[in-house]
Amino acid sequence: MRYGFWLPVFGGWLRNIDDESMPVTWPYVRDLAVRAEQLGFDLTLIAELNLNDIKGPEADSLDAWSTTAALAAVTSKLELMVAVRPTFHSPALLAKQAANIDRISNGRLTLNVVSSWWKDEATRYGIPFDEHDDRYARTSEWLDVVNGCWRERNFSHHGRLYTVRENLLAPKPVATPRPTLYAGGESETAKNLIAAKCDAYLMHGDSPDIVAAKVSDMRRRRAEHPHLPPLVFGVTGYCIVRDSDAEADREVARITDVKQSARGYANYQQFITGSKLETELSLRDYSVSNRGLRSGLIGSAATVRQRFADFEATGCSLVLLQSSPQHSEMERFAAEIIA
Repeated sequence: MRYGFWLPVFGGWLRNIDDESMPVTWPYVRDLAVRAEQLGFDLTLIAELNLNDIKGPEADSLDAWSTTAALAAVTSKLELMVAVRPTFHSPALLAKQAANIDRISNGRLTLNVVSSWWKDEATRYGIPFDEHDDRYARTSEWLDVVNGCWRERNFSHHGRLYTVRENLLAPKPVATPRPTLYAGGESETAKNLIAAKCDAYLMHGDSPDIVAAKVSDMRRRRAEHPHLPPLVFGVTGYCIVRDSDAEADREVARITDVKQSARGYANYQQFITGSKLETELSLRDYSVSNRGLRSGLIGSAATVRQRFADFEATGCSLVLLQSSPQHSEMERFAAEIIA
């Protein structure tokens, strides 16, 4: 199992706790990433949103790509999985930018391809917002252009959405044959696209039995593309390690005491309606982002270690963790789980 963590570019993951002691600043995330590398974490996911969907749109949020470039220069082992939304980036220019950051990091850059869901954010930044299936059609063609620019010299593409003529991208990425492409999604459109054009499938928090069914389904879809290697599977989880299961349960009760008037709730409603999720979500799910509590990474160290073993048995080889406050919880996790 590889252990990853979400970089707290939004100041935390709890919608009903205003201050999680995670300041939205470069020094904080820099120090956190450097320390995580020392503790044995394998990667960090840097989410890309220009507005804050956890604490509310008027709260601070860090830019994903400039933060990733800076992290590439101050870390040496950590995989830097940066989210990218095709709607917000010209594919050939993004391919150039990503190749440069990959060079700075010596091959540690990977992409989490996200087809967007937040209409208000797009319109506030002057970006046209496509409907669901149109967003995935854009993502599909966008990936063709990015891969072509990485792979070929004098690459040309004439499509419905993008036209590139004799692209010259040098130097190419260090990573071969390309930086790893992660993606997640629960609609039929999303799953078929990921099976055909990505390297890894990321899932929101869910129990191991539900994750096992999703892994089986995606392996079946991947088998329709026999020229591609097997997919890698990862799952998100909000982690609470305590001396006892009862102590961990008390922490869950504290962080899920949430009211619908909390900041960010309107954005969460847009996420639900815009993402075509397979399961209904509750206010308990709302209190922690990405359905993180459903993964059940809560309890004593023995309980949490067993849960990781259960996920590993489903075929997952990566977990993307959230916790609060992240600096102290990551120290505890490293001592109790990684060690």
